[in-house]
Amino acid sequence: MTQDFGNLVNQSYNSEPKYTEIMAGVPEDYKQIRTLRDLLEINYKIVGAKEQLRRNLISKIKKNAIKYPGIIGFDNDVIPSLDRAILSSHDVILVGQIGQAKTKIVQTIAENLLSPLPVIRGSVTNDCPMDLPAHELILLLQDGTNTMSSPRFYIDSNSMEMIRNNKLETPIEWIPGKDRFKYVLATPDISVKDLVGQIDAMKIIKKGTELYEITSYSSGQLMQAKHGLFCIDELPVLDTRKQVSLLSVLQEGRFTTGAYPVIFEPKTVFFATANPIDYTHAGKIIEPLYDRLKSHIHTHYPKTLNDEMIIVVQESKIPKSFIPIFMLKALVRIIQNARSSHEINQDKGVSVRTGVHSLELLVGEAERTRSLSHNILPVPRPSDIFCIEQCVKFELAELDETAENRQKTLKNLITIAMKDTSLEYINDVDQNILEIIKKEFIGKTFVVSQEILGFNSMSTSYENQLQNFKSLSDLVDKIYQKILPEQREFVNQSKKYNVYPDTLEFSEMAHHELRAAILELILDGLCHVEPKILDRKEGAYVAA
Repeated sequence: MTQDFGNLVNQSYNSEPKYTEIMAGVPEDYKQIRTLRDLLEINYKIVGAKEQLRRNLISKIKKNAIKYPGIIGFDNDVIPSLDRAILSSHDVILVGQIGQAKTKIVQTIAENLLSPLPVIRGSVTNDCPMDLPAHELILLLQDGTNTMSSPRFYIDSNSMEMIRNNKLETPIEWIPGKDRFKYVLATPDISVKDLVGQIDAMKIIKKGTELYEITSYSSGQLMQAKHGLFCIDELPVLDTRKQVSLLSVLQEGRFTTGAYPVIFEPKTVFFATANPIDYTHAGKIIEPLYDRLKSHIHTHYPKTLNDEMIIVVQESKIPKSFIPIFMLKALVRIIQNARSSHEINQDKGVSVRTGVHSLELLVGEAERTRSLSHNILPVPRPSDIFCIEQCVKFELAELDETAENRQKTLKNLITIAMKDTSLEYINDVDQNILEIIKKEFIGKTFVVSQEILGFNSMSTSYENQLQNFKSLSDLVDKIYQKILPEQREFVNQSKKYNVYPDTLEFSEMAHHELRAAILELILDGLCHVEPKILDRKEGAYVAA
């Protein structure tokens, strides 16, 4: 049997693979490969993480497949830079302000470009049997003692024990790329030991091991990302001593920990992120580390209204509802206008997450004020928009940082965004129609409130009030017919990015509340046209 182990391992290690790959390093029937014996019999060859990324990216490029699903608005700059970096097997730093999808990019790469990998079941450090040199694997199969013939960490002690106990029947599980993605946020409490691991005194006491035996080692974040992707967020925040601990990984692909005489090779792809302020500040990233991060890629906020709208919809977590396209436009205009406002500190940035969280709040507000108490579908309206104050995060530049000044700044941003959005829909309305609407308002008022329904038996419902404003009602119908195809077109555009926004798919259940939202949009716009048609006074619209 001892001889058989030696022959099988040597034959497998020294022979060409017996399988066809469906991804880099993945046999076509990989789900049927469940033991060490299965791996040896097909002459399995492990493919390194950087090579996995490269080969899988090449495959997607050749097939014209989506390379980075869910990453929107970067087609002309960031994505080509990522392609180049991955094809060149570079370690990468992504530089950008908050909410520019830096971490999402790295996670997407791990999920879509790393191949499934066969590891010994239960391994914390993603141990593949083929991490071991042939003679080390044979030694374990023969129940030999690991003599540490070379001071290297190949697999952890639990994996060694698994092979000794199970021999060729050692169970194998295929771990996807997303489970070999390790994310670390650089904070002051992150220690060197957290990154590179440590000699564990408790293991020495409990197991009676010698200080420098491999069984005394507890893995850190780097080894837990073995054969995967290691991302350290906000790298410049990490102090110099901890940055030094990463240097040898980038320089030589290996590291040691303390006085422990063992070389560790995480075989990982290294990504880091940084804010532009910290990135450009001398000394924030030590020069040798800065130099060895071979590709420096700068991200940015979405450049178009449409891109950011799709991103907001993609990232939002909202219950069943209907989001009118004009409410989404207005919301994103608030965020984009904030990024160009001289009253806001642009060094800090205005995150895309602000739009995401605001959309979630808008639906919650529609539920709170109308939907839940009347058992109707939530449909956000212009009158709901001021609820977003509680999640809008920006730092003032010219005014004192007070709640009052923040409210004033946000109110101005909302007013401008709602004005631009409403005028987009009524600017092409015939002036004669607008004059007729103005005459309809002489001596009358139209009461508007979040709590008034679009349609019910109450005299204050929007539909009942509209009976006194025939031309205004006709205009609502006209804009309604304009919005529905625009809504469908946006949904179709989103689907091209694998974004399926159910909340923008029109339902008859939304009919009356959509008309109510359109009515509010028109009334707001009639206050901004030239010449002005209406004024708003104490929750009601009257002739100007």
